[in-house]
Amino acid sequence: MNPKLLFWVPAALRMGIILAGVGVLGFLFGAMPALIVACIAMALLVFVQLGYLYQLSDWLDHPHSAKLPDGWGAWTNIFSRLYRLRRDDEKNQAELTEWLARFRQAMHLLPDGVVIMDDVLFLEWCNPAAEQHLGLTHERDKGMRVTNLVRSPDFMDYIILGRYEQPLTLSFRERKLIVHIIPFENRRQILVTHDATETERTEMMRRDFIANASHELRTPLTVIVGFLEIAASEQLDQATRMAHLKLMTEQGHRMQHLIEDMLTLSRLESVDYPMRPERVDVLKLMGQIQRDARALSAGKHEIGMDVDGPDILGSYDELYSAFGNLASNAVRYTPAGGTIHLEWKEGPAGARFSVVDTGIGISPEHISRLTERFYRVDKSRSRETQGTGLGLAIVKHVLLRHGGTLQIKSEAGKGSSFIVCMPKAAIAPRQPELLLN
Repeated sequence: MNPKLLFWVPAALRMGIILAGVGVLGFLFGAMPALIVACIAMALLVFVQLGYLYQLSDWLDHPHSAKLPDGWGAWTNIFSRLYRLRRDDEKNQAELTEWLARFRQAMHLLPDGVVIMDDVLFLEWCNPAAEQHLGLTHERDKGMRVTNLVRSPDFMDYIILGRYEQPLTLSFRERKLIVHIIPFENRRQILVTHDATETERTEMMRRDFIANASHELRTPLTVIVGFLEIAASEQLDQATRMAHLKLMTEQGHRMQHLIEDMLTLSRLESVDYPMRPERVDVLKLMGQIQRDARALSAGKHEIGMDVDGPDILGSYDELYSAFGNLASNAVRYTPAGGTIHLEWKEGPAGARFSVVDTGIGISPEHISRLTERFYRVDKSRSRETQGTGLGLAIVKHVLLRHGGTLQIKSEAGKGSSFIVCMPKAAIAPRQPELLLN
């Protein structure tokens, strides 16, 4: 129906009823009483309209759907429409608030930094990642010029040149950041920062690993190829030939051990080989490690063992590799006549495996780097002992997969202690038959 009719027809009917009533009064009581009643009725109508106007004005100062009056006559439709508009507006505001909260939460969780600036680089908003990358504080620095907050000549040149098509690689606050400015709207710009420090470190480790692995493989290959060339070009006596074959065999075994350790390390780091925990018989494991250590020692050391702890959950092969590496290192770096003690004990924080030797020891400056790949304290001695330089790196990755930690205590000339701490979560529950006994 036409909105004009909906408004004017009820109003005309109300006026018609009032006029009809006044007419009846005039017919019955005369013109003067009818005129007085008509004036009073009109005054009441005006008063009611003014009252609703006041309520509308008061509501507009503090609009809320629950506080909207009901109204009478034409005001009923007006207030009803205002109520619907206000409800829709409140619903839209609630949705906008929810989306804004989600946006802020997403920006807070985003690992990349996001800074919103105006066209003259004044800070409007930034997320926590940007605060961490650039040293900003949103509450303190809002409204300040970003170029005054990020003091870097490279960043200033990037801003001045305005070549935003390519990102800027920036070294700032001991981090390597990739910075990119993206203009949007007419008077705003977004500054995006990505922390590439870990990526750069990983890339450097990869390059170092390839270089070190190439170097380690080149030496035995050079020896083997050199001896083969000599054997092919010269007539060698039996003793010389046997000596060459022995050296080539040793270098071949060294290269084989190196490749095996590299494959082991690669498997430990791969997500394609998740650990499948099983109950590890620690007494059996320790016995095997002691036998291997004694075989490597060939009677040159006194190797003792003490087992007084529970079984654990983990990979038998991986733990054998880690604990065996620690034990074999103790044998290799302990002079003949020295002692090596293997121990497995339960403690308040979990279980502990330790290897204590009376070997050559390690200077303090080397201890923090021992688990790096191919890091050696004494390269010449490592070659003599047939070490690959990957043993402790394997230990570190095995313990990471089992939730364990490695502690190293050593002093040059006074021996070393390598202690593996396994958490309580790794301790296997006691078997029922043991509980009954």
